[in-house]
Amino acid sequence: MVNLSLYSIKAVILLDSEGNRVLAKYYGNESTVLKQQKQFEKGLFEKTKRAQGEIILYDNHIVLYRSNIDIFFYVVGSMEENELHLLSMLNAFYDAISTLLRYQVEKRSVMDNLDLIILCLDETVDGGIILETDSNAIVSRVSKPRMDMVDIPFAEQTLMQAVQTAKDRFASQLLR
Repeated sequence: MVNLSLYSIKAVILLDSEGNRVLAKYYGNESTVLKQQKQFEKGLFEKTKRAQGEIILYDNHIVLYRSNIDIFFYVVGSMEENELHLLSMLNAFYDAISTLLRYQVEKRSVMDNLDLIILCLDETVDGGIILETDSNAIVSRVSKPRMDMVDIPFAEQTLMQAVQTAKDRFASQLLR
């Protein structure tokens, strides 16, 4: 019988080049304790640290992974899950992170911007359900809009925003 559930992701894991956890988020009703998670991650890293593929079968789970300079991205799904569906999620997540970090996806930049990475993950997957597979949409939701690019009509501004806008426009008129 085919499993037609929306809950397709069991875990999203980021490990460094030594197999240490950078970020891990487990989904589903199977509550695993931290010790089991660490053991799973250690075994997964040992199996994939030298491999050149992007998909493996590990511990009755389909695992898609992608490595960069010193960080490994893993997406874990059930045995019945469609690999292409998981791959589209992994690629969208990785591409969004790559765009946000200005194509410098390495452990240091990931650790410095962990808040953006977690927001990216939350915009991509929620409770094991893949929400978005378009990296540009994820980036637009996660990144902060620049204030000089946002033009809010006067009617929708707060008093302080309206005063600041008036000051800016007055200053620009004086400088002409």
